[in-house]
Amino acid sequence: MYTNAQKRDLLHLNGFYQYYKNLNSGFNRSHHKLYSVIKTNGVTFEITNTATPDFIKNIIEKFSTNINRNEHNLQKWRLMFNKVFTKRKIRKIMKERKCKIMNKQESDILNTLLLEPFINQRILAEVSGHSLGVVNRSLKELIKADYLDESIRPTVKAITEFKQKTPQRAVILAAGFGMRMVPINTEMPKGLLKVNGEPLIERIIKQLHEVGIKEIYVVVGFMKEKYEYLIDEYCVELVVNADYAAKNNLHSIKLVKEHLENAYIIPCDIWCDRNPFHRHELYSWYMVSDMVVNESNVRVNRKMELVTVPESSGGNAMIGICYLVKEDADTVAKCIEELCKNQRYDGAFWEEALYNKDRMIVLARVVHSADVVEINTYEQLREIDSNSNQLKTDAIQAICNVLKAKPEAVTNITVLKKGMTNRSFLFTCKGKKYIMRISGEGTDQLINRRQEAAVYQVIQGKHICDDIAYINPQNGYKITEFLEGARVCNPLNYEDVKKCMMRLHAFHDLKLKVNHEFDIFWQTEFYETLWDGMPSIYKDYEKTKANVLSLKPYIDAHVGEKVLTHIDAVPDNFLFVEKDGKEEIRLIDWEYAGMQDPHVDVAMFCIYSLYNKRQVDRLIAAYFTEGCSDEIRIKIYCYIAACGLLWSNWCEYKRNLGVEFGEYSLRQYRYAKDYYRIVQEELKKQGEEE
Repeated sequence: MYTNAQKRDLLHLNGFYQYYKNLNSGFNRSHHKLYSVIKTNGVTFEITNTATPDFIKNIIEKFSTNINRNEHNLQKWRLMFNKVFTKRKIRKIMKERKCKIMNKQESDILNTLLLEPFINQRILAEVSGHSLGVVNRSLKELIKADYLDESIRPTVKAITEFKQKTPQRAVILAAGFGMRMVPINTEMPKGLLKVNGEPLIERIIKQLHEVGIKEIYVVVGFMKEKYEYLIDEYCVELVVNADYAAKNNLHSIKLVKEHLENAYIIPCDIWCDRNPFHRHELYSWYMVSDMVVNESNVRVNRKMELVTVPESSGGNAMIGICYLVKEDADTVAKCIEELCKNQRYDGAFWEEALYNKDRMIVLARVVHSADVVEINTYEQLREIDSNSNQLKTDAIQAICNVLKAKPEAVTNITVLKKGMTNRSFLFTCKGKKYIMRISGEGTDQLINRRQEAAVYQVIQGKHICDDIAYINPQNGYKITEFLEGARVCNPLNYEDVKKCMMRLHAFHDLKLKVNHEFDIFWQTEFYETLWDGMPSIYKDYEKTKANVLSLKPYIDAHVGEKVLTHIDAVPDNFLFVEKDGKEEIRLIDWEYAGMQDPHVDVAMFCIYSLYNKRQVDRLIAAYFTEGCSDEIRIKIYCYIAACGLLWSNWCEYKRNLGVEFGEYSLRQYRYAKDYYRIVQEELKKQGEEE
C-alpha cells in the first residue's frame, strides 16, 4: 500500500513523536523548538492498517508547513532526525512502543478472539477461516504488539482499538428501479421482495439489530411510499433521492455521506443466509464472493486486495456490502463529492469512490457464494424461493395463459432498454423468443389502450408491424414475437432514411381508417392539465404556446385527407428484418396511432432524430419523391413546431413523475420556438414573391 519513502516518513514521524513524548532529556534548542510544534498542534500518530497513503502524505505536508513556520524546513528536519536517531534506535523505540501495523489475517484473528474465547489454534483456524500456519504466526505477532496477552486474551490496547472502530450505523440503498427485476418491479420495489415470506430489507434490518446497530438510514426513491412503514416498525430514517430515475446510486450515497464513518453500506436486494454484520470491525472491507463471473471488474489478489481486471475477463462476484472505518469514510466522502460534480458519473455506481487507480482502497471480505445472494432478476428469486408469491405476477400469468405454458417454462428473462413510455423484457418460452411490454409510470394517463388494440386489429395481417401474440386493452400488456437479427433505422444513414420514407409513404397510401383521431393541439392542452396546476419550467412558455397555436389556421387550410397515421414514426420504430431472404421494414409501437394528416409522421421523424433544417428538408425530399410544394413543406414546418411543443409538454409531465429525458426534452421545446420563427420567415418570403 505504501511506497518506501512513505513508510520511512511514517516511521520517522512515529518514532520522533513517541521518543520525545517519553524522553524529556537531552534536548538542545532545536529539539525543544521542534517538539513544541508537535505538542502545541496536538497531533499524535498511530500506525494502523487503515492508514492510507494520502493520509500519510497529508500528515507529512502538515508537519512540513509547521516546521517551515518555525524556521525549519523538511530537509533540515530529516537531517536532524537522522542524526539523533540511528536505525537501531528507531527499531528499539518501535519495539518498545509496539507500534505495529496489523495485516488482514491478524485483524481477523483478533476479531475472532474478541467474540469467542481462545481454546486452541485449530479451532481458531476453523472459525477465522485462516490456515493453522497463519494463525500461529498471527498470534505471535499480536502478542508481540501487545494486542494479546500470554493467555491469548485481548489486551486493553486491543479493546480500545476495537471501540474506536466499532460499527455504529448502516446505510441501505433502496432508491433504484431494479430494472432487471422485470416483471416483478412493476408491482413492488426490489427491497420488499420476499424470500421465504420475509422482505429482503426487513431481514437486513433485523440482522443489523442483532449486532446492536440501530442507527439505520434507508435511501429511497422508486415507490418510496412502500418503505414508509419501516419508520414505525424499525425506527429507520428514510432519505429521499429525488434523482433516482436519472442518476445511479453514487448520488444516493452523496445524500448520506456524513453518515459513512464506522458504517455498513448495503444494497437492499441482498439475501444473507448468515448474518454478515459484526459487533466489531478492525478495518474497511468490501464483500465479494468466491464465485467468478464475467460481469465483475475486480478480483482478489494474494494480499486480499481488490484489483481491477479487464472487462469480461472474469472476477469475484461483487456482493455490494461494505464497511468503512473513519479514515476511509472521510476519503470516500470527499471522492463522492467530486465525482457527483461531473455529469459523466450520473450513471455510476457508488463503488467508483472506492477505487484508487487499479485497485480499491479497502480490503476484500470473501464469502461463499451460497451464503450471500444478490437477487437481481426474476429467475434468481425463483431459484432461491420457488414458492414466493411474488413470482405470481400478472405479467407471468398472462404469458402462461397466452402461450399455454407453466411458469417454469418462462426462462432467459432479460430486461430491454427502458423506453420513453414503457418497460419491456425479452424471454424464452417453449424454445421461442418473445418480447413483453409493460406500461410505464403514468402511461394510463397518456395512452388509450382500447384505441391501440383497435389499431392493431386494422393493421393485422398486412405485414406492416411486428407479429402480435397478445394485447390487453385494459392494462396495455403486449406480447410480440422477437424478430431475430432486426435492426433499427439509422437516421444519419440516408439510404436507411430513404427506405423508411418509402415504407411510410406506402403505408399512408393504404388509407386505413379507425374510429379515433389524434388531435395534436388537444393533446398538447391535455398534457398540460396533467401538470396539476404546476407552471411550466420554461420562462417563456405562454408566449411559445401562443405562437404555436397561431399556426393552426395555416395547418387547417392545407391539411389533406386524414388517414391512419402512426404519430410516433421515429427511427427506433422502423425495424429492418430478413424474411425469406428479403429485407423487410416493420413499423412497431402503435400506441399513439390514430386518424391524422399523414405528413405529421414526417415531422415526427425529424424531431426525434434531432434534425437541423438542412436534414429536415432532405427528409421531406425522401418522402415526396415526386416533389413537394412550398405550401406542404411549410405545413410540415408547422407540424414540427406543434409536435415539438406536444412532446415538450409530455416530457414535463413525465419529469414530474421522476422520469428525465435530458437533451431530448430541451430540443423539443426549441423545435416549437425555432420552427415557429422559420414558418414566419417562409411566409414572409412567399408574400414578397407574390
